Amino acid sequence: MIEKIKAIAAFNAMEHGGKADLNSVISRTIAYFPGEKRNLKTLIPKIKSIIEEVDALTIDEMKTLVNLEFPELLQEKKVEEKRLPDLPDVPKGGVVMRLAPSPSGPLHIGHARMAILNDEYYRRYGGKLILRIEDTNPANIELAAYQMIQDDLKWLDVNFTDLVIQSERFGLYYEVMRKLIEDGKAYVSVTRTEEFKRRLQAGVAVKEREDPPEDNLQRWEKMLDGSYSKGEAYVVIKTDLDHPNPAIRDFISFRIIDQFHPLQGEKYRVYPMMNFSVAVDDHYLSLTHVIRGKDHLANTEKQRYIFDYLGWKVPYYIHYGKVSIENSVLKTTLIKKGIKSGEFSGWDDPKLGTLLALKKRGFDPRTVRKYWIESGIRDVDITFSWDIFYAFNRQIIDRESPRHFFVVDPVELDFNYQGKLKARIPRFPFTDSDYREYVIGQGKIMISKQDYLRLKGEVVRLKDLGNFRIDDGKIVFIDNSVERIKEKVQIIHWLAGNAIPFKVYKPDGSVDSGFVESDAANYIGRVHQMERYGYVNVVNEKEGYFTHP
Repeated sequence: MIEKIKAIAAFNAMEHGGKADLNSVISRTIAYFPGEKRNLKTLIPKIKSIIEEVDALTIDEMKTLVNLEFPELLQEKKVEEKRLPDLPDVPKGGVVMRLAPSPSGPLHIGHARMAILNDEYYRRYGGKLILRIEDTNPANIELAAYQMIQDDLKWLDVNFTDLVIQSERFGLYYEVMRKLIEDGKAYVSVTRTEEFKRRLQAGVAVKEREDPPEDNLQRWEKMLDGSYSKGEAYVVIKTDLDHPNPAIRDFISFRIIDQFHPLQGEKYRVYPMMNFSVAVDDHYLSLTHVIRGKDHLANTEKQRYIFDYLGWKVPYYIHYGKVSIENSVLKTTLIKKGIKSGEFSGWDDPKLGTLLALKKRGFDPRTVRKYWIESGIRDVDITFSWDIFYAFNRQIIDRESPRHFFVVDPVELDFNYQGKLKARIPRFPFTDSDYREYVIGQGKIMISKQDYLRLKGEVVRLKDLGNFRIDDGKIVFIDNSVERIKEKVQIIHWLAGNAIPFKVYKPDGSVDSGFVESDAANYIGRVHQMERYGYVNVVNEKEGYFTHP
């Protein structure tokens, strides 16, 4: 039984950066030996002792223990991913779905939910996935965002089939609006907007609502030919003035905007509102299913009026719950302001929640997909968990991440050992033949200032090297016995002559400076696990970005 518990502890340590978790080992032990549950009082001290012994081993030694008792654990298992529920009423030719971002900036982690959910269904059923860039508000457009959005989707492995830009479809919008005015389903109001809103709240019609279509068509033409100035006229879709929700009562669908459009210039000045352009495009693009947040429920009801007036088939709507994302800057207005002031270095600043920032920090796009699939498509509100997101990313990248030592704020200690010590440290713990090998003689050994101050005068174990005593300004080799682990000596990381200066930029804006193994420079452009520190995206020989613990 002892050997099996050692193997359980060893595998757990391999999963947790070389240090086993007591509670996890206890749980796995009881699962394997259910009869021992009644002996917990005597079993727990034994497990603690075993963990102390196992934590002192090299990864190679841990793997040997696991391989003797549970070789199947070392084989990579394919975990069945959570599956989204099926969609109703799917046509034989597949679905037609859409991604509908505004080009106010690049996509952030919240936008990715919309992209992933739609893409998952397109992958399942085939058909079309349309990227529709909704750029009908010229005051809130970042020209570079048209391409940044497409690049973000490519990074997420979301492969849309068609690209539609709404500002290129104004002719269609004008044509449909003329039809609605002719049919008496819309009108052009010249009432002051404050008075219009006051009347809506009271459920009272403005004069233009009762005017014949001919009069409203004349006002419509005057809007188009420039006779009206901004704010003097606007188009309204008729609904129900007695609707219990004032937001659903007659709603504005076109307004005059005198502002340069980054793509269209000054070609147009009569711009559709979101609910109108969305309804028209959803019909003419033959949308079968629409997935969006439940904050659009009122918009869905407004858009149904347009579908009903024109006799169009309504897509199947699915509304997922709101998501709250804490500890992250997402609003484009705040980001633009921060970039301008120098608070943020750009759209990919690691302090931000943009996909560009997550990419810079080294997150794997598969993590984003897994997180939003696991979150599902229910209509309940949720809070985004960075801890769970980090855990998913750790699962995905851990086997692919080279291990290295990064010593922050280092202290150099004299080492006067007369012989030679050899360290053979796994670069990839789950492989059998990839190591960093060092021969340490007289010279300097670096440890972190934090470790030096708290462990001075004590015996420590330099990971994969041996047992040492830390004295004032020097470090003394004692022996290489793992028996000292039972004395609960601290295991710490270290560097010798194999170090180069390195900085890590963190999401809170701080910078950790120190030294890293020179071997890390052989793996630029990859996420490393800096042992006892965390995961770091190494972008060049001197710098990296903190991914997560």
